[in-house]
Amino acid sequence: MIQVIIIVLYFALTVLIGVMSMKKAKTSDSFHGAEMGLFAIIAASAGEWLGGTATTGVSEYGFDYGLSGAWYTISNGIGVFFLAMLFAKLYRSLNSVTVPGIIEKFFGVKARSVSSILLTIVMLAVGLSQMVAAGKLGESLIGVPFVPSVIVFAIIFIVYTLAGGMNAVASTNKMHLFVMYGGVIIAVIFAVSRLGGLGNLVDGLDSANISEATRAAAAEAGQAVKEASSGSFFSMITIGFSRVSSWVIASLLGACTAQAGIQPVLAAKDIHTAKKASIITAFVTAPFGLFTAFLGIAARSMFNRGDMLWTESGQLINGKTALPTLMLHIHENEIVGGIVGGLVLASILAAILSTVSPIILSAGTMVTKDLYQRVLKPKATDAEVLKMSRITTAISGVICTLGAIALVNLSAVLDIVYAAYSLRGAIFVVVLLGIYWKKASEKGACWSMVLTGVVAVFWKVYNLFIDKGHFPIADWLTETYAAVIIALVATLIFSFVFPKKTPLGKAV
Repeated sequence: MIQVIIIVLYFALTVLIGVMSMKKAKTSDSFHGAEMGLFAIIAASAGEWLGGTATTGVSEYGFDYGLSGAWYTISNGIGVFFLAMLFAKLYRSLNSVTVPGIIEKFFGVKARSVSSILLTIVMLAVGLSQMVAAGKLGESLIGVPFVPSVIVFAIIFIVYTLAGGMNAVASTNKMHLFVMYGGVIIAVIFAVSRLGGLGNLVDGLDSANISEATRAAAAEAGQAVKEASSGSFFSMITIGFSRVSSWVIASLLGACTAQAGIQPVLAAKDIHTAKKASIITAFVTAPFGLFTAFLGIAARSMFNRGDMLWTESGQLINGKTALPTLMLHIHENEIVGGIVGGLVLASILAAILSTVSPIILSAGTMVTKDLYQRVLKPKATDAEVLKMSRITTAISGVICTLGAIALVNLSAVLDIVYAAYSLRGAIFVVVLLGIYWKKASEKGACWSMVLTGVVAVFWKVYNLFIDKGHFPIADWLTETYAAVIIALVATLIFSFVFPKKTPLGKAV
């Protein structure tokens, strides 16, 4: 009950801050972001990289594989640093509020439209996964069914995002960022204390210490207890080179086309602030997963010892519920445990909110700026653009909510998100060719992006449903590698097939 009260109060404070920022969103430019300062950019941008996946998702990997699950946020940090050092200044200098707007500078309007559609789909896929995480958290914490939990969360984040736009995102994310880091650090301290020290944590991880009660409970639930030595949980390679390399490559390339993360950078008050904010964001993002992966390890240790067998809903704990369930067992004293658990669970929700809000805002921004204002109604007034921005942002939130409800029982939601990241990264390959290869053509870019999207989806569908656990051609050829290769080769080929035209109509 204490946890619920803390979370309700935190939600109320979030909405209050978001609504208070409404007075700053009187124009379309202010709604999408303009003249943003250093800390506002860091907070708004970090939300893209430190969401529900970085908390409940990484703790799941920590439960199953150990510290190597932290590569998710480390990879994101590497990607943002790559953006900061090589492209932040260029992007900001182009005076566009969207990534597709940048793509237009090198290819043309059609390429902007195609990339806008694809990147909007990517954003909605990521937002959908965050809503699944939020609904699951509400379900496991207070026993509220998934659908009502998701709907309540959706109403909250849609309301305050529509109220203040980028100002609401920046203002609320400042609070979320402090709560997230403070929450996971407190959780680590109390988890180690609950276990009786690091030595007991290691003992609990050893497969020999898995209690008979745990084995019996797992057998009754039809689940297997994974056998693993404690040493593997503290290795940074346990999760596998293929997965880590895919994450790093997808993050290196995807960070440069991530609308939700880049939009605050594009709205920086000047070029220097854009680059500096990106560098700091990288160092804020990278280490976060080490804390949440460690919490997954702590949950695994308590599970093996038999201290934490069941969630309140009666389901045997597994990686997906590791972090919420750990918070329910964080301290033997009910009041102390309730306060600490509530604060940490609020930090998890803060992570989810800090991601969902900029995601639906960025999706609405791309649809409004790249399709509505640029193609459908170029002469729209600022009032019309602002109205359309709020409409498309709201619709994006509804789509994420309905998608979460429809796909909640699909175990591969995280895999779908990583496939979306791969597509986003592959689009950056097309952007690179547009920047550095003079013969890259608009038609070649358009066809390449469409083909890359088809291949990325097929690769993941094959892996999940056709030949489960395997990829076409070779298992090492993940959707990330496939999408990047296709983007590179297809752009080269299609640019020769459909060469760039000079103003006189001659091929370059």
